[in-house]
Amino acid sequence: MKIGIFGGTFDPIHHGHLITAQSVREIRKLDKIIFIPTYISPHKTNIKTSSAEDRMNMIKISIEGIDFFEVSDFEINKHDISYTVDTLREFKKYYDEIELIIGYDNIFKFYTWKEPDEIMNLAKVIVLKRKSSQPIEFIDKYVERATFVQTRGIEISATDIRHRVHKGLPIHYLVPKEIEKYILDHKLYTEEI
Repeated sequence: MKIGIFGGTFDPIHHGHLITAQSVREIRKLDKIIFIPTYISPHKTNIKTSSAEDRMNMIKISIEGIDFFEVSDFEINKHDISYTVDTLREFKKYYDEIELIIGYDNIFKFYTWKEPDEIMNLAKVIVLKRKSSQPIEFIDKYVERATFVQTRGIEISATDIRHRVHKGLPIHYLVPKEIEKYILDHKLYTEEI
């Protein structure tokens, strides 16, 4: 089985994440994609996020009934900073072929990740490229080894969604209807950001 691992804060998960994941699955011919929400991202340790429970619930609601999408609480259950290399080591016990899906900007900071060479050994790194992506900033050994895919990306920002909710602006069409309802019912993003 060939799987994709799609990690992130997912605060909240939105149509951009879902459409991108579906597109990558088709382009890369993956059997499934596993969404793995971080407990604390090593690159966002100073950023306050919604509770792990709320972020997990929103992903579960978003992917319900889609047999090629799954969600894992592996990183959340660790209650610590989430390092990709540790997650890949765990999933490598169950899957031979893993593709790690990362955003375009992340490949240029990849050398700062924990054990980047080991990540490259454990998984094929798939970089999401959009028509709006800037030209390649520089080439290092990680950029050279990565596989760039042009996805049917939609420019939606979780930060923008949180700001819109905080200001009382509508978020129709940015997130699935059930997620909009969850955000409003649970009063997420109402506090100052």
